Amino acid sequence: MDSPLLRQTWTMSAVLINMFGQGMVLSYTSSLLPGLNHPDSPIKIDLNTGSWLGSIVGVSGIPGFLLSSVLMDRLGRKATHFIIVLPGVVGWLLIYFANNVKAIMIGRFLGGLSSLGTVSLGAVVIGEYTCPKYRGVFLYLKNAAVCLGAMFTHIISRFLHWRTITLVGLIPMLIALTIIYTWPESPAWLISRKQYDRSKEAFLWLRGDSEASKKELAETINAQKERMRTANRKITLSFLIKDFFRKFTRKDFVKPLNIMILAALVLEMSGRHVFPAYAPLIMAAITGESTQSFYYTLALDLIITVASLFASILVKLMSRRKLLFTTGFSAFGVLTLVCLNLFLTSQDIIANRPLTSVSMLVVYFIFANLGCAPIPLALAGEVFPLAHRGVGSAVTGLWISVCLIIGLKSTPHLIVSISVSGFFAVYGLVMGTSLVILYFVMPETKDKTLQEIENFFNHGTFTVLDIVEEAEELEMIRK
Repeated sequence: MDSPLLRQTWTMSAVLINMFGQGMVLSYTSSLLPGLNHPDSPIKIDLNTGSWLGSIVGVSGIPGFLLSSVLMDRLGRKATHFIIVLPGVVGWLLIYFANNVKAIMIGRFLGGLSSLGTVSLGAVVIGEYTCPKYRGVFLYLKNAAVCLGAMFTHIISRFLHWRTITLVGLIPMLIALTIIYTWPESPAWLISRKQYDRSKEAFLWLRGDSEASKKELAETINAQKERMRTANRKITLSFLIKDFFRKFTRKDFVKPLNIMILAALVLEMSGRHVFPAYAPLIMAAITGESTQSFYYTLALDLIITVASLFASILVKLMSRRKLLFTTGFSAFGVLTLVCLNLFLTSQDIIANRPLTSVSMLVVYFIFANLGCAPIPLALAGEVFPLAHRGVGSAVTGLWISVCLIIGLKSTPHLIVSISVSGFFAVYGLVMGTSLVILYFVMPETKDKTLQEIENFFNHGTFTVLDIVEEAEELEMIRK
């Protein structure tokens, strides 16, 4: 592999294949719950148990995010990615051999730990391993891979038993583990560990030895050395605890964190994770019958996946901000029409035309998956400075897990209690409000190096300030 792009693509293929597998984990309830609710099923569940089987993924995301955030700082990105995928393998096997709800619940917990544990970790890996020119494409393909995995699960659930699907779900995880084994360690992590020679070797292998690559490496090393000079003290447990809370007083941590809190709300309220998990239930509630819900779900899956793939092209043509807010506010407008149509139909004010509601929902998901779903996940790998990347990923992950738990646990109950129109109204209101606030605080990150983004949050400008030291560092690398 002589081309830097080929090397980056090979490395990122593990993240994308793993994300395909995680899409299967998130959407697995669309196969599992109907199977367990079948009259002939030896394992019986009720509505509350079914909602926990869906939302337990969010619960396990809390330790998953925390574990991946701690390990990525201690062991590096490569080892952490390998370790975090393993519980997902065990989880699939546990569900396959399960003979009671408890075993399935534990399997779902382990699957969620891997799934959400690799969400921010995968974004960090893409951000650190790929060059700014291709970073956006890989981050968007990460979202498309999840959509493709969800669609694949919905398709095979029509033909395979829920136990058999667990064996299929093992395949992408095992392939990803094999590719991860071939990775170099993250250059950014090696720099944070003062392993400058190894970081240079890994960086130039991934990015090539162009002037732009050498300049980015010099900037990163220079910034890290400066941080170490100003924070040169003995590391103790007391210091680590104080340093954790001190981060919440630093603008280069608080500003990115606020952006990620709002972005996570946009992500979850767009239905990114709720729809794959409860697609047949939502479509049955909209159309009023369940016999055709599979075909409606499959059509929406296909459209969502195509939109996600198309977004990876648009991100090369449009800025992050323009893409997010153009498609985000359009999605909000369409969702408002969907809610109004479903409400008027439920009140018998207008005739019930399921195809109209489904068509509008298709348009909504096209807009949502062009911006609302992929951009928040892309930001997770871009906005936090190297010094805060582990803690930032942990706190962001906790917030995403809380949102996911609430979404997955409440969805069946919301649809029953306030109808599907009320369900969409709640989600739309939160998403729209978050987009408005985000409009005023989110910077443009397209084609910016991670060091330039860090400079923005520290100094309000993307420009590297210390030109003299930068030139000296660049000269050292050339030698």
